[in-house]
Amino acid sequence: MDAAFTAEQDEIRRTLREVLAKHCGPQDVKNAVRTPAGHDAALWRRLCGELGLVGLALPEEYGGAGCTPTELALACEETGRALLPSPLFATAVLAAPLVAALGSGAQKAALLPLIARGERTATLVVPGAGLAPALGLTGGGADGAWVGGGRAGGIQAGRSPDGGWRLYGEATQVLDGHSAQLLVVAAHAGGYARSRILFFLVPGDAAGLRRIRQTTLDETRTQARVQLRQVEGELLGGADGPDPAVALADVGRTAAACLAAEAVGAASEALGRTVAYVKEREQFGRAIGSFQAVKHRLADLYVQVQAARSAAYYAAWDPGAGAGALALAQGLDALRSAAGEAVQLHGGIGFTWEHEAHLYFKRAAADDLLFGPAHRLRGYAAERAGLFDGARRRAG
Repeated sequence: MDAAFTAEQDEIRRTLREVLAKHCGPQDVKNAVRTPAGHDAALWRRLCGELGLVGLALPEEYGGAGCTPTELALACEETGRALLPSPLFATAVLAAPLVAALGSGAQKAALLPLIARGERTATLVVPGAGLAPALGLTGGGADGAWVGGGRAGGIQAGRSPDGGWRLYGEATQVLDGHSAQLLVVAAHAGGYARSRILFFLVPGDAAGLRRIRQTTLDETRTQARVQLRQVEGELLGGADGPDPAVALADVGRTAAACLAAEAVGAASEALGRTVAYVKEREQFGRAIGSFQAVKHRLADLYVQVQAARSAAYYAAWDPGAGAGALALAQGLDALRSAAGEAVQLHGGIGFTWEHEAHLYFKRAAADDLLFGPAHRLRGYAAERAGLFDGARRRAG
């Protein structure tokens, strides 16, 4: 593995950091999340139009940049650093790759150029306890248990009299589900005896579709409850196309790497802000950053963040290596530690709910609930690697 980044990769990171530093400060974040869309629409258009952010990993033939998951993860690290509220993760990491992997030629030609230009936002709709099981991070994955079983539960897909498909069910914790213009819906089809998981395309203004924005701890990652009542859906791809379970597993590995990079970016920024503050805050006539105990705490945190960064980069460089869940666990741990130290070392002001340190604290807590927790990520990765097999044989 060559750990050095290319000039193009460094330029992506530098340019994005400069733009976000100017337009996505803590107060900008707070203002953006309180808009109906949950993000700054003007900034989103600029990121897509001028920087081509959402099309980084899409094929060039559909208007993308044709980059790899590494470039996408580097972009996510910078958006995580700024806690950018945007449809980037839901659109570019979850939904668009599924369209690219499973869609027919006509579907890809119609949808991917719009997504690459930022003219169409999208998200993945999965029922059940959340995204982690569906993406194969904490179990589930290809077995499809997360989508609902038999003829009841989850989201069901059935044939309509005209030969099309109708979707019925409900999903919670849908990222950007209240504002996405295209929904990629995972549904259970075929009844009980011959059940299968299929993906369907549903426009955001479809009849029978109801979307309710949820109140969440972390306002920077908006979520919605999506209800489908006999909603007409277009089957993504065809019966003879690629296996949806395989495509979803690929998306899960890339998503884990991007989430790990996001967490590392947020942890690094929280650490940097804390270091800057302890150099200025004085106690007993000297800066608290000069106290040995404070130095030790921040040095340990720096090592933890750097280790998580290395794991995230490796997972992005080779998503198929199965390192994504472990990298995400390290990233979540690093972010939780960095956010906790930020709150404590900022003293009395750090404990006020309005302080910017709580933006990182909320992101750490919410991501741990939504995509983890970290111990389950590690446990499932160890189980898949067969690390417990010897212990089970000895016990049995």
